[in-house]
Amino acid sequence: MELLKAAALVIAGGSVYVTVELLWRGRSHPGMFALGGLCFYLLGLLDELAPGTPLAAQAVLGGALVTALELVFGLLWNRGRRIWDYSGKPLNLRGQICLPYFTAWIALAAAAVPLDDALRLVLFAEPWPGLRLL
Repeated sequence: MELLKAAALVIAGGSVYVTVELLWRGRSHPGMFALGGLCFYLLGLLDELAPGTPLAAQAVLGGALVTALELVFGLLWNRGRRIWDYSGKPLNLRGQICLPYFTAWIALAAAAVPLDDALRLVLFAEPWPGLRLL
Protein backbone atom coordinates (compact mmCIF):
# COMPACT_ATOMS: atom_id res chain seq x y z
CA MET A 1 0.00 0.00 0.00
CA GLU A 2 2.86 2.41 0.77
CA LEU A 3 4.25 1.95 -2.74
CA LEU A 4 0.81 2.73 -4.19
CA LYS A 5 0.63 5.89 -2.07
CA ALA A 6 4.10 6.97 -3.15
CA ALA A 7 3.29 6.35 -6.83
CA ALA A 8 0.02 8.28 -6.61
CA LEU A 9 1.72 11.23 -4.90
CA VAL A 10 4.61 11.26 -7.40
CA ILE A 11 2.14 11.23 -10.31
CA ALA A 12 0.04 13.99 -8.74
CA GLY A 13 3.07 16.11 -7.93
CA GLY A 14 4.66 15.61 -11.34
CA SER A 15 1.39 16.54 -13.04
CA VAL A 16 0.98 19.70 -10.97
CA TYR A 17 4.61 20.72 -11.50
CA VAL A 18 4.48 20.28 -15.28
CA THR A 19 1.23 22.30 -15.34
CA VAL A 20 2.84 25.10 -13.32
CA GLU A 21 5.87 25.07 -15.60
CA LEU A 22 3.71 25.19 -18.74
CA LEU A 23 1.82 28.16 -17.33
CA TRP A 24 5.02 29.92 -16.13
CA ARG A 25 7.32 29.45 -19.12
CA GLY A 26 5.19 27.86 -21.81
CA ARG A 27 7.13 24.59 -22.04
CA SER A 28 8.29 21.64 -20.00
CA HIS A 29 10.21 18.39 -20.43
CA PRO A 30 9.24 14.81 -19.50
CA GLY A 31 12.13 14.67 -17.04
CA MET A 32 10.57 17.55 -15.14
CA PHE A 33 7.55 15.34 -14.46
CA ALA A 34 9.83 12.88 -12.64
CA LEU A 35 11.80 15.55 -10.78
CA GLY A 36 8.66 17.48 -9.83
CA GLY A 37 6.97 14.29 -8.64
CA LEU A 38 9.96 13.29 -6.54
CA CYS A 39 10.15 16.77 -5.01
CA PHE A 40 6.42 16.72 -4.20
CA TYR A 41 6.66 13.32 -2.57
CA LEU A 42 9.64 14.35 -0.44
CA LEU A 43 7.97 17.65 0.51
CA GLY A 44 5.01 15.66 1.76
CA LEU A 45 7.30 13.51 3.87
CA LEU A 46 8.49 16.61 5.75
CA ASP A 47 5.07 16.80 7.38
CA GLU A 48 4.92 13.04 7.93
CA LEU A 49 8.36 12.86 9.56
CA ALA A 50 7.97 15.95 11.74
CA PRO A 51 4.25 16.48 12.42
CA GLY A 52 3.38 19.84 13.88
CA THR A 53 6.29 21.64 12.22
CA PRO A 54 5.06 25.10 11.22
CA LEU A 55 4.30 25.56 7.54
CA ALA A 56 6.82 28.42 7.31
CA ALA A 57 9.63 26.09 8.46
CA GLN A 58 8.46 23.31 6.13
CA ALA A 59 8.43 25.78 3.24
CA VAL A 60 12.00 26.92 3.87
CA LEU A 61 13.20 23.32 4.33
CA GLY A 62 11.25 22.37 1.22
CA GLY A 63 12.82 25.19 -0.78
CA ALA A 64 16.26 23.96 0.28
CA LEU A 65 15.32 20.36 -0.58
CA VAL A 66 14.06 21.29 -4.05
CA THR A 67 17.14 23.45 -4.68
CA ALA A 68 19.45 20.61 -3.61
CA LEU A 69 17.66 18.14 -5.90
CA GLU A 70 17.72 20.69 -8.71
CA LEU A 71 21.49 21.04 -8.28
CA VAL A 72 22.10 17.28 -8.25
CA PHE A 73 19.84 16.62 -11.23
CA GLY A 74 21.19 19.68 -12.98
CA LEU A 75 24.82 18.65 -12.68
CA LEU A 76 24.16 15.01 -13.56
CA TRP A 77 21.43 15.32 -16.16
CA ASN A 78 20.56 18.85 -17.26
CA ARG A 79 23.92 20.30 -18.25
CA GLY A 80 24.00 18.70 -21.70
CA ARG A 81 20.26 19.04 -22.27
CA ARG A 82 19.78 22.66 -21.12
CA ILE A 83 16.21 22.06 -19.98
CA TRP A 84 16.76 24.96 -17.62
CA ASP A 85 19.59 27.47 -17.50
CA TYR A 86 19.90 30.03 -14.73
CA SER A 87 23.29 31.35 -15.84
CA GLY A 88 21.72 34.76 -16.57
CA LYS A 89 20.12 34.95 -13.12
CA PRO A 90 21.75 36.54 -10.07
CA LEU A 91 23.64 34.37 -7.59
CA ASN A 92 23.55 31.23 -9.73
CA LEU A 93 25.74 28.16 -9.40
CA ARG A 94 26.82 26.80 -12.78
CA GLY A 95 23.47 27.85 -14.19
CA GLN A 96 21.72 25.01 -12.33
CA ILE A 97 20.40 26.81 -9.25
CA CYS A 98 19.98 30.45 -8.28
CA LEU A 99 18.66 32.59 -5.45
CA PRO A 100 15.50 33.85 -7.24
CA TYR A 101 14.32 30.31 -7.93
CA PHE A 102 15.22 29.19 -4.40
CA THR A 103 12.70 31.75 -3.17
CA ALA A 104 10.18 30.49 -5.74
CA TRP A 105 10.66 26.92 -4.47
CA ILE A 106 9.90 28.14 -0.93
CA ALA A 107 6.57 29.51 -2.16
CA LEU A 108 5.83 26.34 -4.14
CA ALA A 109 6.70 24.20 -1.10
CA ALA A 110 4.31 26.24 1.03
CA ALA A 111 1.54 25.25 -1.41
CA ALA A 112 2.73 21.65 -1.84
CA VAL A 113 2.59 20.71 1.86
CA PRO A 114 -1.15 21.33 2.34
CA LEU A 115 -1.85 19.85 -1.12
CA ASP A 116 -0.07 16.66 -0.04
CA ASP A 117 -2.14 16.64 3.17
CA ALA A 118 -5.36 17.09 1.17
CA LEU A 119 -4.47 14.30 -1.24
CA ARG A 120 -3.62 11.97 1.63
CA LEU A 121 -6.99 12.80 3.23
CA VAL A 122 -9.03 12.30 0.04
CA LEU A 123 -7.18 9.39 -1.56
CA PHE A 124 -6.04 7.41 1.48
CA ALA A 125 -8.38 8.58 4.28
CA GLU A 126 -5.41 9.73 6.34
CA PRO A 127 -6.22 12.24 9.08
CA TRP A 128 -5.76 15.95 8.40
CA PRO A 129 -2.66 16.92 10.39
CA GLY A 130 -3.62 20.56 10.84
CA LEU A 131 -1.32 23.38 9.84
CA ARG A 132 0.43 26.01 11.90
CA LEU A 133 1.77 28.92 9.89
CA LEU A 134 4.50 29.94 12.34
